Amino acid sequence: MVISKKPLYLIVAFFFALLPLISNATISDSTAVHTENAHSEEPKDLKTEIKEYIAHHLLDSYDFHLFSWKDDAGHDHHIGFPLPVILIDNGVQIFSSSKFHHGETVAESNGNFYKLYHGKIYKTDAEGTVSYDDKHHVSNAKPTIDLSITKNVFMMLVVSVLMFFLFSGLAKSYAKNGGIAKGAGRFFEPIILYIRDDIAIPNIGHKNYKKYMSYLLTIFFFVWFLNMFGLTPLGVNVTGNIAITAGLALLTYLITTFTANKNYWGHIFWMPGVPSLMKIVLAPIELLGTIIKPFSLMIRLYANIVAGHVVLMSIIGLMFIFKNWLGSSLSFFLAFALSLLEILVAALQAYIFTMLSALYFGAANEEHHHDEAHH
Repeated sequence: MVISKKPLYLIVAFFFALLPLISNATISDSTAVHTENAHSEEPKDLKTEIKEYIAHHLLDSYDFHLFSWKDDAGHDHHIGFPLPVILIDNGVQIFSSSKFHHGETVAESNGNFYKLYHGKIYKTDAEGTVSYDDKHHVSNAKPTIDLSITKNVFMMLVVSVLMFFLFSGLAKSYAKNGGIAKGAGRFFEPIILYIRDDIAIPNIGHKNYKKYMSYLLTIFFFVWFLNMFGLTPLGVNVTGNIAITAGLALLTYLITTFTANKNYWGHIFWMPGVPSLMKIVLAPIELLGTIIKPFSLMIRLYANIVAGHVVLMSIIGLMFIFKNWLGSSLSFFLAFALSLLEILVAALQAYIFTMLSALYFGAANEEHHHDEAHH
């Protein structure tokens, strides 16, 4: 008897589509927003709480916060776990982020006092004094260097370890089974072959593609896994952090720059077949283009992920604003449909980043042949 797998695929898709709804559907009239401003005595309306909740979700943090609620007595309860804070400030200061107690208390380390204020660490005194300048910006000094393991850093480490064990296991299964993948490798093998055969080879060429394969595979699965974790109840938004996308784009830029051949640089600084005066004009434009390309990589990934999270959580927030069966039901089904789309976007953004990186690598290694008619 043959059993169709289509129902199973539908169940899996339905489960993944519900994950963002589960992770963000903790907003209510009694929700304690996990920010320093949430401890203010002034009551806030639901729309303000939803905006602060969305803003908090998009930011990095020094602890891994899952969800929170307020009991009947008005006390806040936070579920999560602290992360290590590592500061270079009058020596090395290492302590747990639990000392901040979600920004309510001052952390002391070797006679130094620090306060977590609006998601940033400032130096202060034992009373936690925060000073402001004329523009109402915090004037307290910051630690010299902050090497803390934040939520985003923690998730990148988790994904790195996951990828290491996953693909090292895939490599071992190839060695043991005569080049045949087993277990989870059967799912990832077609993706790896697709990246090789449909991204790397067509854009870079048979001669040079192998030296870029390790980076292309790493960047695809790294971005994809992080995007998928962002749709889970863990509430992470790693690729929605512009510092992360800037770092990934910088890697692509450096690899392109340091592996480019002489023809690549020749076409930038002294374009063949062009009058000499025009060569002088075009050189700075072409050089600027090498910087614009990775910049577009950074903005594209960052903007798409942030926009998806903001729109999805805003639609979920509408369920609590309408408070009726019609409006809330429509918001739920719209959020469900958008969740399915976000699953596609998670893979699509990883694919686009990998494809464009391969295009840049191919341009940097392209061989140009000019016949004598051009000279």
